[in-house]
Amino acid sequence: MVIASSLITFVAVYRGTGSQLHKQIDGQITGDADELSHALAASRPRSMGELRAAAASYIDGQPFSASSTLLFVTIPGGGTVTNRPELFSTQLPDGGDSPAHQREEARLAAQLVASRSGYSTLKVADIGNLRLLRRPLHLRIGGVPTTSSIGVGTPLAPVSRAQDGVSRAFVLAGALALIGALLAALLIGTRISDPLRRIASVAARVDAGDLEPRIEDTGQGAAEVRVLADSFNRMLDRLAVAFDGQRAFVADASHELRTPLTVIKGQLEVLAAQERPAPDEVRRVEQLVGAEVARIARLVDDLLLLARSEQTAFLRLEEIQLEPFVAELWDGVETVEPDRRFELGPVPDGTLRADPDRLAQALRNLVRNAIEHTDEGDGRVLLHVERAGPASVRFVVQDDGPGIPAGQREAVFERFYRTDPARGRASGGAGLGLAIVKAIAEAHGGRVRAIDSAAGGARIELELPGFTPGAGGGLPAASTGSVVAAG
Repeated sequence: MVIASSLITFVAVYRGTGSQLHKQIDGQITGDADELSHALAASRPRSMGELRAAAASYIDGQPFSASSTLLFVTIPGGGTVTNRPELFSTQLPDGGDSPAHQREEARLAAQLVASRSGYSTLKVADIGNLRLLRRPLHLRIGGVPTTSSIGVGTPLAPVSRAQDGVSRAFVLAGALALIGALLAALLIGTRISDPLRRIASVAARVDAGDLEPRIEDTGQGAAEVRVLADSFNRMLDRLAVAFDGQRAFVADASHELRTPLTVIKGQLEVLAAQERPAPDEVRRVEQLVGAEVARIARLVDDLLLLARSEQTAFLRLEEIQLEPFVAELWDGVETVEPDRRFELGPVPDGTLRADPDRLAQALRNLVRNAIEHTDEGDGRVLLHVERAGPASVRFVVQDDGPGIPAGQREAVFERFYRTDPARGRASGGAGLGLAIVKAIAEAHGGRVRAIDSAAGGARIELELPGFTPGAGGGLPAASTGSVVAAG
């Protein structure tokens, strides 16, 4: 690109210089021709001899040199008057000129005399290229109209020298510019390629499975390279966190599966060790193994749901009438868990665009979590729904249990996390319930969080978009809550 631009600039300047100098030379010889014509006309010659004498007098006052103007006047029947007679001479060679050189000069002289009117460029011996203006001269000599011709020429050597100077200057400047461009490109390329090579080296180590290296010392590189390096480092940080989470997830899942499998294996070994086990022992082992198999099935179902939560087909959205949906769900909860006090608060009138199955699963998980952390008989579990914005609603589940410590309110939504590690799996579950709630909330474009409850326990809020108020403006309906005393 640099070379092409330099060549285009050189051609433009080279030709522009030649064109400008040609215009100046044409203007100069036009002025000289005007002066010669005016001088000859002002002499008012009465004969060809007086015309020749006037031409010789004017031309003798304009001596020729290598940089001066060539003048000549061609007079009918009177030959040519010029300040360079050797150009028009037909005599034998003199001054050591060879016959061939003399013949060449005679040929060029004939070209000068026979040149057309107007501007032309001729090659003249001992001068080189000559810019010539040939013009007819109309005079009345002795009352008779007579036509002579005048010629004015200037060597084009200054044009050639100027263009040669332009060429040398451009060659020198172009060489310096090319060298400078190459050095600049080398420096810039080195400055850019060094951090890129470091990035490639780190990428190769990451590809080999090492997530520890980071791209350092990019402060001297280009801004784009620094942005790339920072983005790459952040990506590696996220990958490291994701891999750590994946390893922890696999370890926790393996542990959760290993426990019931160990129980099943141990019970079967105990049963197999007896030659004739009692029927009661067989039924006991059968019930225990069935419970553990059911626990494994629930765990596998939960893991599969979490895996599918990141797929686009995870949800099947539809318009849900919010009041009847929540009332039906709450009736089912009260029927299944009669040993708690359940309270259902107000529910806004309107529709919610959501997956009814996933939403019901999330709410059941929240209620089940509240049940697990409240006492049988007098434990309280509360649910109400409120407007969270112009087009969103918030499902709030509260209990009067021990609550969630402030430092664990984000961690409780992680997979396999338990606030109380000492809780048995039979009572505390595998720690996937709230993780499933979070996955369902995020799949809907919502969120879930845990805060303090006015009832003294935990308060978990599930906020979802896609709410459309009903005809009544979406205001909370009258309380349809009920209180079920401990059974």
